[in-house]
Amino acid sequence: MKLNSLAKLGGVALLSAVVLAGCGSKSSQSGSKKQEISWMTPSPIATMDTSKMVDLYSAQIANGTNEGLLRMAKNNKVDPGVAKSYTVSKDGKTWTFNLRHSKWNNGTPVTAKDFVFSWQRTVKPKTASQYAYIFANVKNAAKISAGKMAPSKLGVKADGNYKFVVTLEKPQSYFKYMVTQPEFFPQNSKTVAKYGGDYGGNSTKNSYNGPFILKGWNGTNDTWKLVKNPKYWDAKSVKVNTVKFQAVKTPSTALNSYNSNKLDFTTLSGTLAANNKKNKDYTVFPQASTSYMEFNTKKIPALRNTDIRKAMALAIDKKQMVNKVMQGGDITPKGFVPASMAKHNGKDFATQSYVKDGTDYNLKEAKALFAKGMKQVGKKSLSLTLLGADDDDSKRATEFVQSQLTKLPGLKITNQNIPFKSKLTRAQNQQFDLVLSAWIADYPDPSNFLDLMTSNNSYNDGKWSNKQYDALIKKSESTDANNETARWNDMVQAEKILMNDQGLVPLYQQGQAALLRPSVKGVQAFTTSPQYDWAKASVK
Repeated sequence: MKLNSLAKLGGVALLSAVVLAGCGSKSSQSGSKKQEISWMTPSPIATMDTSKMVDLYSAQIANGTNEGLLRMAKNNKVDPGVAKSYTVSKDGKTWTFNLRHSKWNNGTPVTAKDFVFSWQRTVKPKTASQYAYIFANVKNAAKISAGKMAPSKLGVKADGNYKFVVTLEKPQSYFKYMVTQPEFFPQNSKTVAKYGGDYGGNSTKNSYNGPFILKGWNGTNDTWKLVKNPKYWDAKSVKVNTVKFQAVKTPSTALNSYNSNKLDFTTLSGTLAANNKKNKDYTVFPQASTSYMEFNTKKIPALRNTDIRKAMALAIDKKQMVNKVMQGGDITPKGFVPASMAKHNGKDFATQSYVKDGTDYNLKEAKALFAKGMKQVGKKSLSLTLLGADDDDSKRATEFVQSQLTKLPGLKITNQNIPFKSKLTRAQNQQFDLVLSAWIADYPDPSNFLDLMTSNNSYNDGKWSNKQYDALIKKSESTDANNETARWNDMVQAEKILMNDQGLVPLYQQGQAALLRPSVKGVQAFTTSPQYDWAKASVK
């Protein structure tokens, strides 16, 4: 669900500068057991307003500073969060969460009313949340988001201060995973009212109920830290006192800082990853994430031609991209939905929905299809701009894709690499011809990817549209919602339609290569968002 710049989901976007010596981990430098970790991130924080958050890296920080009803845990499990327990009705539509007595960092209670306020605020049209769609199965959410019903009619209620009841439109077995995500976190209404449009704009304009408190983020800077929250309900289990962050655009800069003991963690890609595979600190974190290219079918008439889209897909050698260009633990994709993310009756979704031509490489066939498509649209040449972020991984990715696509006679590609935040805005406003993006799942269900490509989804930046695809996704969420096998088959068929029509081009499935200091223990790593959790970490 969360966007990342492109290249390294473990690095979605990415940003800036030189790692400051002051950000070095004293535990690494001195050998002491001071509970402090220095962490490299490929991107700065975009916002801490969970109603408006869209990127993975902001979500990681939100997961450290705040907590929802449940917390994501390893092996596709969930742990108790603000909710100490929950029950689900027999028809699967009513979820009742029993909340513990927890507090905000200012000492005031976290109550069911904070969840009601937050969820209503996110689906309210005035908030303009791009993630409002994820609430669609909560009763009346769609009508509220469309401005046809008051937010007070959302299917949530506070039964006293410590019982939160959610009514769904239809059964949703994976709802337990959804409530672990920042969009479903509680919000302190007084804090939101106090700061208005500036809420979540820096570390002081927020309230925190999670393991850590955010410090030192002014809204635009590239360094900040998480400091242990003494008001957190399970503070006694949080061993780390401080996690210092540095957003680093250049991987070689980050690696140098790691080697000089100024960082305890850094991501790797390209030749840096290849050259460090024998390093004892080297590790790869598998990701339920796909990097892909979208076509702006709304802006560019020629890109509405299926043969032209398929030709461009076939012209890109995904194996070469993985093995020679990215080199960071990635694998070639089978489709849009990542492999090994979701299974039914022992069968992997990506294998069942696999369409060979959707991810294959065949330059000869690509040239023939491109010539055919260009004839159909009445063009002899086509000039397009490929948009990507300005981090090192994204630059290498755009350069490779450009070199592959220009092998098609008559096709000219111009690359444009800009800051990740700007790239997001332009992509969402269809200000591109071609764009490289990446998506990491919030929860281990194919819908987390497939929903994105429905005609009216706010993250369908290229505006590809297919009525049969839309109908299958709708069927999986309505008629077949309570029939596991039928729902699975709907989604398999939808993925096949997406790939046969080449609605997008999967480039590679991400795996994050990294160096992690052996002294840092207990960092939880997930294949889905939020990717990392420092609440159980310690320095030995």
